[in-house]
Amino acid sequence: MRLVWLLLAWVMVEIGLFASIGARIGVLGTWAVVVGSAAAGIWLIRRQKRSFGGDVVNDLRSLRAGVNTAAHSALIILAGLLLILPGFLTDALGLVLLIPWVQDWIMAELSRRATMAAVKGGLHAMQHRHPSPGEDVIEAKAVDVTAPKATPQTPSGWTKP
Repeated sequence: MRLVWLLLAWVMVEIGLFASIGARIGVLGTWAVVVGSAAAGIWLIRRQKRSFGGDVVNDLRSLRAGVNTAAHSALIILAGLLLILPGFLTDALGLVLLIPWVQDWIMAELSRRATMAAVKGGLHAMQHRHPSPGEDVIEAKAVDVTAPKATPQTPSGWTKP
C-alpha cells in the first residue's frame, strides 16, 4: 500500500512540474525537453551497453574489482531509464545519477546496508560459529590430484582414419 501512495505522489509531483514549468517555457519547450531527455537517455544506455563488457574484462585482467564497474554501469543505465521517462523530476534524478560522487555515495551506502543486513541476518555469526560440545566435527585434509594424461585412441574400424 505504501508503494501505491508513493507512486501516486510521484505522478502528482510530475503533473505539477509539467504545469508550472510548461507555463514558463511553453508547449514546444516542454516537448523539446521531454523528447531531448528521452533521446539522451537512449544514447546513454546504448553507449553504456557497448562499453560495459570491455570495461569489466579490463578490470578483471588488471585484477581490479569488476563489481565496481558493474555497479557504475548499472547506475548509468538507471540514469538513462530515468531520462527516458517523461517528467521533469525523473529527468533531474537521472542527471543527478550521472554525477560520479553521487554514484560513489550510493554504492558505499548500498554496501554498508548489505553488510549490516548480513550481520543482522546471522551470516556473520554463522561464519565464526564454533561447534557445541555434542556436535560432530569432521576433520579433513585436502589433497591435490592431477588427472592422468589422455592416451590417443586407435581407430576402431567404424571411423575412417
